[in-house]
Amino acid sequence: MKTALSASLIAAAVLAASPVAAAGLTFAVVAPKDGPLAILGQQVRDGARFAAEANGDTVVEITEACDETDGDGIAKAILAADATAAVGFLCTEGLSASLPALAEANVPAITLSVRSGILMEDALKKGWPLFRLAPGPKAEAEKAVEIITRDWKSEPFALIDDGTIHARELVETVRLKLEDVGMKAAFVDTYRPAQEQQLTLVRRLAKTGVTRVFIGGDRTDAAVIARDAKAEKAGFTLLGGEALTGADPLVPMPEGVQAIALPDYQTLPEGQPIAAAMKEKGIIAEGYVLPAHAAVTALVAAAAQGGDLAQALASGSFATAIGPLAFGADRELKQNPYRLLVWRAGAFVPVEMEGD
Repeated sequence: MKTALSASLIAAAVLAASPVAAAGLTFAVVAPKDGPLAILGQQVRDGARFAAEANGDTVVEITEACDETDGDGIAKAILAADATAAVGFLCTEGLSASLPALAEANVPAITLSVRSGILMEDALKKGWPLFRLAPGPKAEAEKAVEIITRDWKSEPFALIDDGTIHARELVETVRLKLEDVGMKAAFVDTYRPAQEQQLTLVRRLAKTGVTRVFIGGDRTDAAVIARDAKAEKAGFTLLGGEALTGADPLVPMPEGVQAIALPDYQTLPEGQPIAAAMKEKGIIAEGYVLPAHAAVTALVAAAAQGGDLAQALASGSFATAIGPLAFGADRELKQNPYRLLVWRAGAFVPVEMEGD
C-alpha cells in the first residue's frame, strides 16, 4: 500500500507540474458557459485551468454557443489572445468555423467531444491542426469486435439491435467484421424497444443456445433484457455499447452486464492522484475534467520539446491523467479509449479493475 501510494503521489507531481521550459504558455479554452451544456463547459474549464496553472501558464476562456452563431468569432478570440493552442470544442459548429484561421496561424486545436468523421477527413485533407481526444466514429465498433473475437471465439453468440440508426449501423458493422474473421452469429434480430418486459425475446434467445449476446440498444432495454434473462434462468452474458451508460433511475441494471464505453477516469490509477488533488481545491473530477487536464498536459509537454507544436503533439507520447496519450497519423488517439466495463455494485467499472 505504501509503495502504491508513493507511486501515486509521484505521478501526481509529474502531471501537475509540467516542464519548466514550457512555462508561460497561453491556452484558449473553448466551451459553453450558458444553456444545457454549461455544466460540461465548466468541467472543461476546471480541468484545463488546473493543469495550466500548475505550470504557471495562462488560460483564456472563450464562450462556445454550440449553434449557428458560432462563426469565425471563436477563431478571432483565440488569435487575439495569442494562444499557443486551443482545447475544448464540445460542438461541431464553432470548431469547423475556426479551423481554417487556426491552421493559418498554426494553432493546434484539441476537441474533447466532437466525433464527426467528415470534419476530421476535411482537416486531414486541408492540413488543419485538429486533434481528437474523443473517440472516433469507428472506435465503438472496433472495440466491440476486439472484445468479441478475444473472448467469444468458442461461444455461440447473438447480435440484436433496437432498430435505431446508430444501433443498426453498430451491430451491422460488428457483424460484417466478425464474419470477415470467420465468426458468424447464431442469431441476429431487431427487437421492439421500450417494452416493460422482453420475455419473448429472452426465450427466443435461450432456444438458440447462445451464451453471449451483443445488444445495440439503450440502457433501459439492456436492463430489462438482462432482468428477464435472469428470471428465466437464461445463462447468457449481455454486452452493449456506450448507450448502456445512460441514466435510468427506474430500471436497475443487473449485476454482470457489460458495456463498451469510456471509463470514469478518476477511478483509474492514472487519474486518482490528480482527482484527489483537485478535490482539495473543490473540483470534482468528473466528465470532461480529466480529459481537459490531459489535453493541456500533453500540449505543455509537446511545447517543451521546442519546434512546431502540432508536429510535436502528433509525434509524441505523453503521460496524462487519463493514461498514456498519443495520436496516430489520422490525428485520432492511437489507443482506443473505449474499455470493457462491467456493472458492479451500482456502477460500470473496468473489467481489469474487478476485485481491486
